[in-house]
Amino acid sequence: MSAAEDRQTAASVRSAWALSAPALLVLVFAASGPLLVVLIYSFLTPGKYGNVEWIFSLNGWRQILWSEDIFSPGTYALADAHLTIFWRSVKLSLATTAITFAVGFPTAWFIATRPPKARALWLFLITIPFWTNLLIRTAAINEVIRNEGLLNTVLINLGLISEPIRIIYTDTAVFIGMAYVYLPLMVLPLFAAIDRFDMKLLEAGYDLYASRWRLLRRVILPIVRPGIVAGSILVFVPSLGAYVTPRILGGGKNMMIGNFIELQFGQGRNWPLGAALSMALMAVVMVALLVYVRATTRETAHG
Repeated sequence: MSAAEDRQTAASVRSAWALSAPALLVLVFAASGPLLVVLIYSFLTPGKYGNVEWIFSLNGWRQILWSEDIFSPGTYALADAHLTIFWRSVKLSLATTAITFAVGFPTAWFIATRPPKARALWLFLITIPFWTNLLIRTAAINEVIRNEGLLNTVLINLGLISEPIRIIYTDTAVFIGMAYVYLPLMVLPLFAAIDRFDMKLLEAGYDLYASRWRLLRRVILPIVRPGIVAGSILVFVPSLGAYVTPRILGGGKNMMIGNFIELQFGQGRNWPLGAALSMALMAVVMVALLVYVRATTRETAHG
């Protein structure tokens, strides 16, 4: 490489850094800064009336999994309530991801195989829920599944049930609400992946006497896997930290980790524990994102 080319490359690098500088400053001061504050708070001592005392302590991190006996200081046992909340959050997030994939994949396939004009209409209909606030969408689901809601009213009028089915304020209600709210986040990445799928591969598979199930398992799913992984991440991550939907449909009794973190910064007045929980949740999200990056990188490496 000549000296002129070296100077041109160095100039291009400097230009790239200069153009990205505003975004980098925003990330540092608007994102990394608050996260650093939360990280520091997780190693401090809770104040008597909220806030923190600037005394180093690991109790915030210890209390994630262990609780101290109030009658026997220094004696710790597993924090069953915390583990229950963690398990409920992971369980409902995985269930939401699974059901949105089960519903979203055929929906995305249907849209991707429509004519261009009809495809644009169906995509428009899929994006309509994003026009309304999350709180409004959750309240709408509440009106459908509550004891006197649309679902129970229709079933009673049809004579299928004699008394309302109690769905509201249960894990099932939270699951239904999150599946409804996050379904478009699964459909859109799947559509993008299926839209690039070469339908001639299906014809080749049929010519080789492959069954529909074998085509799905050996041809379609491997090719659209990046869309599946992207959609799963887009659904799992916000589901894991959901706050509004569990708060309204769970009634405060079926708490998830997002509600538990808010409780520590509010009524619990244990900011170090809330900060430690926040960082732990972020670590789980980072692991999920690393899985996504690894899967997409492997896909690119293999063409």
